[in-house]
Amino acid sequence: MNSTHKQFLTPHETAYTIARNGRRVLHQGVGRTFVLSLLAGFYIAFGAQLSTVVTQDAAQFLGTGMARFVGGSLFSIGLMLVVVCGAELFTGNSLLAGAVLHGEISWAKLAENWIIVLAGNFIGALFLAWLLYETRLWEQGKVAENAVRIATAKCQLSFWVAFVRGVLCNWLVCLAVFMATAARDIPGKLLACYVPIMTFVASGFEHSVANMYYIPAGLFVSSQVSYADPALNWHNFIVTNLVPVTLGNVVGGVIFVAVAYWYAYGTFDTPSKP
Repeated sequence: MNSTHKQFLTPHETAYTIARNGRRVLHQGVGRTFVLSLLAGFYIAFGAQLSTVVTQDAAQFLGTGMARFVGGSLFSIGLMLVVVCGAELFTGNSLLAGAVLHGEISWAKLAENWIIVLAGNFIGALFLAWLLYETRLWEQGKVAENAVRIATAKCQLSFWVAFVRGVLCNWLVCLAVFMATAARDIPGKLLACYVPIMTFVASGFEHSVANMYYIPAGLFVSSQVSYADPALNWHNFIVTNLVPVTLGNVVGGVIFVAVAYWYAYGTFDTPSKP
C-alpha cells in the first residue's frame, strides 16, 4: 500500500524522510533559519513557564510523582508548537546528523545550522523569560519561589550529571521528533510529542533550550524570594549547566537516534517515496 494512505510511516521510511528533509539547510537562508530558531525558543519557553506556574503547589496536593507528571505533560506543548507550527529547535536538529551520514548535506552545513539555531533558541528563550518577568505575574502565589527552586537545582549539578541527563533527555526528544515525522495527521503528531517529552521532564532529565528559559527566569525573580542560593548565578548557568547539557543533548540525539537509525537503514535500498 502506498504510504500516503497509511496512518504512519515505517521506521525505514521515517529515517529516509528525516534525512531527505535535512536538505533544507542547503537552501534555507540564514535569516529564515534564525527567525525560526527564535520561534522555537519562544515555544519551548511557553511550555516551561506553564509547567512552572501549574506545579508551584501541585506536590502538596498530588504528591511529588504526580506533580512531575503534570509538569511534564504541560511542558510538552513546547515541542507540539515547534513540530506543528514549524520552527528550528537545536535539540531536534541533532537528527540532521542523519542527513550528513546519508550524504544529503555536509558536516560544515550541519555545524553552521547548529550555531545559528543554538543562538536563536538562546535569544528567544531569554527574551520570553524577560517578557514574563515584566508581566509581574510571578509575584503572585509561589511561582517565583518555584522558578528559583528549579533554576538553583540545575545550577548545582556536577558536569558529569548534567551531561548524562542531557544525553537521556535528547534521546527522548529526538525519538519524539522521529515519531512525529512518522505520524500523518495532527493528533498523531501531538501524541508523538507528548509521551517522550512528558517522560523526560517527569524523569528529571536536562534540556539545553528549556534551561535557557528556566535558569534566567529564576535569576530574574531571585530578588523576590526570601532566600536565593549563591549557586544561582549567570556563570553557573552557562558553565555548570548549559555547556554539559548541550554536549549531552548532542550525544543523545546524534548517537542514539541519528546514527542508530542510519546504521539500521542507511545501507538498505531507498524506500518508496513517503
